[in-house]
Amino acid sequence: MSSEGVKDDCLAWAAGDPSGVLSPYKFSRRALGKDDVSLKITHCGVCYADVIWSKNKHGDSRYPLVPGHEIAGIVKEVGSSVSNFKVGDHVGVGTYVNSCRECEQCNDREEVSCEKGSVFTFNGIDADGSITKGGYSSYIVVHERYCFRIPDGYPLASAAPLLCAGITVYNPMMRHKMNQPGKSLGVIGLGGLGHMAVKFGKAFGLKVTVLSTSLSKREEALSVLGADNFVITSDQAQMKALYKSLDFIIDTASGDHPFDPYLSLLKTAGVFVLVGFPSEVKFSPASLNIGMKTVAGSITGGTRVIQEMLDFCAANKIYPGIEVIPIQYINEALERMVKNDVKYRFVIDIENSLK
Repeated sequence: MSSEGVKDDCLAWAAGDPSGVLSPYKFSRRALGKDDVSLKITHCGVCYADVIWSKNKHGDSRYPLVPGHEIAGIVKEVGSSVSNFKVGDHVGVGTYVNSCRECEQCNDREEVSCEKGSVFTFNGIDADGSITKGGYSSYIVVHERYCFRIPDGYPLASAAPLLCAGITVYNPMMRHKMNQPGKSLGVIGLGGLGHMAVKFGKAFGLKVTVLSTSLSKREEALSVLGADNFVITSDQAQMKALYKSLDFIIDTASGDHPFDPYLSLLKTAGVFVLVGFPSEVKFSPASLNIGMKTVAGSITGGTRVIQEMLDFCAANKIYPGIEVIPIQYINEALERMVKNDVKYRFVIDIENSLK
């Protein structure tokens, strides 16, 4: 949407209809407010959410739709009241760009769970009534509260996927105290989220087992990502050998799958966290009650934990596996992502390809 009298100076790629095909598009960002940061976008990660809303899979897409909520870039302008950032700073923006800032969740810096609903970085309705447009674009204007400092020296291309894929697993790992050295973690799925769970698990000193349906991922899991164990979940003997051996499980799979076999792998009082979105979650009450297990869900995270995660990644030299692409390749990249044909996150080089 263009504001009257404002030049369409933001370059982007947008979906125009439920086909989800993206093409070049121009629009205007809102004017810089006193608490805002204007960010020149250098990189944007590609998330499955970009497919969901580009193709209107939830029936609420507002076209033209500019996807992208794993944003990294450089501050080019700040509002008069901005105190946390200055021109030239490296900054990230994640899955939301606004919240009420008044409710209990916002006061606890858990803005992602704002009681009035956080405003998504794209396809949301911002405070001024405009439709938010995401990071497949040349720049973005965001209230400073929802911007995050990317530590000096940390590559911007690597920082981008942390703003969704990274925080989606880091947040529940911290909440459920999975940062205890010597404990055991199972990771279901080895995609954009799963590979980050493995990396965080190893950094926390956990014994990490990757649970996968694909034997082809074994070498990568063990040799490249450093997992301690790899189990093919269709192999009953391998699964039986893991019975009651895991303290924690993070389930990143969004395809439909049974839950009882995985819950049987947890020790007494073990914790199972779902971060994927299968069409249903179904398990026997006995799988939960016997052994006093906990099943939890999680999404991304509040502003405090996101900054904490970025600092942790920089301090521990944790980098997501990425494939950097030009914006012109985005439609092919989205098709490949749906087929799980990426290790492990596409990142768009906005700065050098969006002209």
